[in-house]
Amino acid sequence: MLNKEDIILEFMKDEDYTPMKAKEIAIILGVPKKEYSKFTEAIKKLEENYKIAKNKKNRYRIIEEKYIEGIYRKNQKGFGFVKVEGREGEIYISKDNSLRALNGDRVIVEILEEENKLKNAEGKIKKIIKHEKDTVVGTFQNRQNFGFVVPDDKALGTDIFISKSNFGKARDGHKVLVKITKYPEKGKNAEGKIIEVLGSPNQAGVDMLSLIKEYNLPSTFPEPVVEEAKKYGNKIDPKDIKNRIDCRRHTIFTIDGEDAKDLDDAVRVIKLDNGNYRLDVHIADVSYYVREGSLLDKEAQIRGTSIYMLSRVIPMLPRELSNGICSLNQGEERFTLSCSMEITPQGKTISVEVYKGIINVAERMNYHDVQKILDKSDEQVLKKYEKYIKDFELMAELANILKTRRLEQGYLNLDIPESKIELDKEGRAIGVGKYETSFSNEIIEQFMLSANEAIAEKFFWLEAPFIYRVHEDPDLDKVKDLNKFLFDFGLKIKIVNEKIYPTEVSKILEEIKGKEEERVISTLILRTLKLARYEAQNKGHFGIASKYYCHFTSPIRRYPDLFIHRVISKYLEDNYVVDEEWVTDFREKAEQRASSSSEREKVATKVERDSEDLKKAEYMQNKIGEEYEGIVSSVTQFGIFVELENTVEGLIRFENLGDEYFIYDEERKRLIGERTNITYKIGDKVKIRVISANKILRQIDFEIID
Repeated sequence: MLNKEDIILEFMKDEDYTPMKAKEIAIILGVPKKEYSKFTEAIKKLEENYKIAKNKKNRYRIIEEKYIEGIYRKNQKGFGFVKVEGREGEIYISKDNSLRALNGDRVIVEILEEENKLKNAEGKIKKIIKHEKDTVVGTFQNRQNFGFVVPDDKALGTDIFISKSNFGKARDGHKVLVKITKYPEKGKNAEGKIIEVLGSPNQAGVDMLSLIKEYNLPSTFPEPVVEEAKKYGNKIDPKDIKNRIDCRRHTIFTIDGEDAKDLDDAVRVIKLDNGNYRLDVHIADVSYYVREGSLLDKEAQIRGTSIYMLSRVIPMLPRELSNGICSLNQGEERFTLSCSMEITPQGKTISVEVYKGIINVAERMNYHDVQKILDKSDEQVLKKYEKYIKDFELMAELANILKTRRLEQGYLNLDIPESKIELDKEGRAIGVGKYETSFSNEIIEQFMLSANEAIAEKFFWLEAPFIYRVHEDPDLDKVKDLNKFLFDFGLKIKIVNEKIYPTEVSKILEEIKGKEEERVISTLILRTLKLARYEAQNKGHFGIASKYYCHFTSPIRRYPDLFIHRVISKYLEDNYVVDEEWVTDFREKAEQRASSSSEREKVATKVERDSEDLKKAEYMQNKIGEEYEGIVSSVTQFGIFVELENTVEGLIRFENLGDEYFIYDEERKRLIGERTNITYKIGDKVKIRVISANKILRQIDFEIID
């Protein structure tokens, strides 16, 4: 439904429109007298937001696309960029043209110069529509009669002045949460009031608490939401069993990490008489408990996703559900939304059945034990699970078939190891390394991919309101830039008729498999690809080389999965003859919830990355002066980033690269010594010394040794 501003804009965009006064517009649009004041408010708002302008005769017209709305991202040096939805390049904003906007603010920009091949468009911020933050986490500095809070977010762009009456109970050096009472203007800092003291930076848990407050994460559930979750108890409702397919006698497994608590997927594989495989993927029927419009549903929408901060989780659903009735625990009857697929020995899915089920998991397995069974490497484990060995061997057989087929189709097997950070009882980092995975992880990944593809394709052809996982083709110019770098390795991503196919990228990944440069090239390819997101329209998934893809398998921790479970359940309950009014309603909901889920996912990704960077810096604080070998992972105008074997990444600034002046070759992404011709480029092995690590800044600095 259009609001007043949209109606006015639509009217003024008509090709027959000529500039008119506000009263004339109101008469033509049929605005009642009692609504006229609201109408003039809408006109004023459009004028303030540079959508319309009036001439000397007070007649209004549409402003051309000279003014654009977007999100401002500020650099620590004072300049920044505005990201505009639907626009590929960002708009450069100099410090003088920033209007003292803060990092994350929604702004209106006047385009001063359009982009070209050499540089971004340049703009000037005309108005700050909305400040992203009204609270900030930082370190309090007491100056007796006044104080300052230095924000953890160094790009924010301002310290915050605190008058003595607004100190609260804060002490010098404490981490605090401050509410901004006055935003910066005319050379003055922002002003604020301390509303919460988080504690000393070295106090256990304060670092993670600071992140929670910085991103305004909902760390606790409102009591009514918890009460709604509790009412379901921990036993299924037997009255609903008759409406479900009974799979309780099937030998079904969950396979997860050893410390996983919310188990939302379970699997079974059998060989059919015709030589094909039957793959059953059973997913917790969360939508049975989290109903549309309920308190649980509204809270889940706000959160959008569970956030994993190492030892701490900010869940999407209360643990009474996620670890209780919705978790597919061993030996307990659970309701599921299930997808059964018949798959040929060539890996082609030839039939799909979707149904409401009831299961009872035979065994709760972990990845390590499954791999030991497949490797026949642990007699104790083999004896313990002796009666299930054939089941796991059959799973491995099918997973291999599925993976082989996907690789042939162009599936991008980006083998970039995740970090594994070990914490002590106080939550302090005592170890950093690579998270080791095995083929047992791949088994579940391949099965979940198959279920996600099957569900997406089935409901696409039903023209159901849906949320898809979309990953569009990479930008041609970015791939061409990547090819300049790959040239040094004798590699090239083939571009056919100005289009990039996943198979061409997949060939490169297979060619570098096991080589020294694999990690660096894989990371660069990942950076070249677009970000995946949620959309209500199916646009395919480049990285998986799939025409149809969605997220169906994790409704406990992702809202889009929960939403499409609700849609699937409706189609099953109505025998696929769904009321058109319901479809229209859910199409609108799919658009809105796909967008909000994508935004929440971005926040979750940033929080998770920040929590890792923070703990890596904390770990390296005890390694000052130690020497390591690493690989150049990125080259910038201010130095080079080096990644160590344990996944820690640090910056070597120009001044720490030795007695040489370096020239930055942007096209080839390398540094060249002016006097010595020493070159540093991505993929080079270097020896470094750790010179500093700051957990508050989440920053590690190295210096070059040779």
